[in-house]
Amino acid sequence: MNSDSSTGPSRATARRAFEERRRRRSIAIATTSTVVFVGLVVLLVPRMPRWDRVKQSFFSGEQFADSFPRLLDAFVLDLKIFAWSVPIILGFGMLVALARVSRNPALFPIRALCVIYVDLMRGVPVLLWIYLIGFGVPGLGLDRPWNSPLLWGTVALCLTYSSYVSEVFRSGIEGVHESQRAAARSLGLTHGQTLRLVVIPQAVRRVIPPLMNDLVSLQKDVALVSLIGPIEILRQAGIDKSKFANFTPYVVAAVIFLCITVPLTRTADWLLARERRRTGGTRIAA
Repeated sequence: MNSDSSTGPSRATARRAFEERRRRRSIAIATTSTVVFVGLVVLLVPRMPRWDRVKQSFFSGEQFADSFPRLLDAFVLDLKIFAWSVPIILGFGMLVALARVSRNPALFPIRALCVIYVDLMRGVPVLLWIYLIGFGVPGLGLDRPWNSPLLWGTVALCLTYSSYVSEVFRSGIEGVHESQRAAARSLGLTHGQTLRLVVIPQAVRRVIPPLMNDLVSLQKDVALVSLIGPIEILRQAGIDKSKFANFTPYVVAAVIFLCITVPLTRTADWLLARERRRTGGTRIAA
């Protein structure tokens, strides 16, 4: 008996020691490979035949410092479009998802319309929808402010991303086991109460990571609205590029976008890893 009790802790200790050695070995290999890769880039890229020209055209410190304040001011419009688009996309996407999972035969026409809507919006590139809606609707001759390309470009963005988000929500709702609905019915909850109190909360928790990925994509695609007129960061970068005959403003715009999208991406990865641990899955390193 004493032998068994002493063997158990010793095995656990040996296991922890083995995992610690493996973790340290992995960190050492990752660090070494990263240092080697960065070193090769630092040594080899400046030796390229026309690196000086590329450096002056894309990585000019003077142009970077000159363009950064203007591009940062223009980025405020991107953030505004993103801020008012997200609630609309999440709300409308959830309504479409609920319509598609509805089991009421009387709602079949609405389900059919939702299927057609999702297929159309997902089957055409975002850029094309921005052109079609952003130029097409103002072309009807509406009075101000309803003829604004900024307004209808944002509408096109919301309609497109709502179709993607609705499918994310639908997958989460359909992923909730039928026993959850049966248990809710046994407690006397109505269909609406079951959706609101049991199904939707579980579905939303499951789809938060993919929703975050969609929000990262949305933050980048907001810049497409500039193609129909509004001066946001991408359009301002094009103006600066034409003014100075230098591509550094595009690099500045990329850096500003990365300051937003990288934290969002890391947050999405963290949420996905947490969900995998919560559900018993294995964590996959990014």
